[in-house]
Amino acid sequence: MPNGLLLNMSYLRSLQSKKIAVVGAGITGEAVHNFLASHLLESDLIDEKNKNAKSDISAPYDLAIISPGWKTTHPLIEKLRAQGTELISELDFSWLVKSEIAPDQKWIALTGTNGKTTTIQMVQSIFDASGVKGITCGNVGEPVIKVLGSGKNYDVLALELSSFQLEWSQLPHFHTSALLNIAPDHIDWHGTFDSYADAKMKLLKFSDVAIINSLDSESVLRSSAWGGRKIFFSLDTPQVNELGLVENLLIDRAFVDNPSQAFAFAELADITPTVPHNISNAMAAGGLALSVGISHEGIRSGLSAFKLDSHRLEVVLEKDGITWVDDSKATNPHAALAALLSQLSAIWIAGGLAKGASMDDLVARCSKRIKSAILIGQDRDLIAAALDKHAPHVTYFPVEFDGDPENLMRSVVSKAQELAQSGDTVLLAPACASMDQFKDYAERGDIFARTVREMVGM
Repeated sequence: MPNGLLLNMSYLRSLQSKKIAVVGAGITGEAVHNFLASHLLESDLIDEKNKNAKSDISAPYDLAIISPGWKTTHPLIEKLRAQGTELISELDFSWLVKSEIAPDQKWIALTGTNGKTTTIQMVQSIFDASGVKGITCGNVGEPVIKVLGSGKNYDVLALELSSFQLEWSQLPHFHTSALLNIAPDHIDWHGTFDSYADAKMKLLKFSDVAIINSLDSESVLRSSAWGGRKIFFSLDTPQVNELGLVENLLIDRAFVDNPSQAFAFAELADITPTVPHNISNAMAAGGLALSVGISHEGIRSGLSAFKLDSHRLEVVLEKDGITWVDDSKATNPHAALAALLSQLSAIWIAGGLAKGASMDDLVARCSKRIKSAILIGQDRDLIAAALDKHAPHVTYFPVEFDGDPENLMRSVVSKAQELAQSGDTVLLAPACASMDQFKDYAERGDIFARTVREMVGM
């Protein structure tokens, strides 16, 4: 659509007379700044940590578009608020733009502590297999505003949303959303678990229909007061208005013409790996796809074609009866719980930045699955204390960090070689973020995998 036509539309036209700040000069902020510039709208990038942006507010602003991750109490935000600046999220801004340039486009969304990226990637695989003109974006892939500005006329956007994005947002509206699970995470940013959970639950406020994991007690409890249509999914036999499992079939009893109907939309063999939490992810992805009219056959094709992303229960090596698994993306206790419960006897590699989370429930629930533990990172003592309390039979081995991630992982793999026997799984599922010792979880997983292949696979 030509820029001139866009500028004649009410919302974008109204911005011509406003002084606009884009707070945050990362991927999202840059995308917002570029979108505004492409429609002849000036904005200032503000980011105290980016040399290409202004580090502070030099003049009053009418509008500030906030990137995810900026705390609502940040001094710069407080200064904008004191000036009377209108503060909106990138998601809010995208919704206002979408309402003008793509009013018929459907938005669906999902959130959860764990499984978000896997589930949204399953949705993309379903789009591709079924021929739907849809794309996934948000917390994964491109920022929403970049997709809207791409000139491609998508019929459906599927948004993965973090608690940071939801915390700031007030305006979007979703045809359907999915709530995967809620467990402690990012407590250091939100302050309390309740504040974190409240941010997640805002997604329902924006939605007509919510697909909810009935096996997650926090999701069920916190959604109980919401008045929209709730569709539950589980690994049990589904009742009316539910998605569930019957023997080896994933069954739809929610998106059917009458309550007596039930249709299969996948087999367990279509889901790889066939572990409980990944089947739950497929249930949620299938529900979102069904809500926008994708056929059961299209969903099955998409799920059977899907392969897990790197660093999610990724088998690095199998040798001498020992399996080496990279689940570096397990950056919180809830994700590590799923990984450990998928194993019978694990040499568990854990530790890093706990982000304020407790390790007690994780260790208590997995104590019979942990044969021994190798502990790394800043908050390794937190895990050691949980092991002492809830799994005193488990011997653990702290590994020192000399500043070199490669050396650290060589020590970790060497110790794991000493401990592991045939039938064991050496599992990197740290339950913590990585930035104290690695660039990110991907680097942590990459170095682990490379070191295993070099030291064990010879």
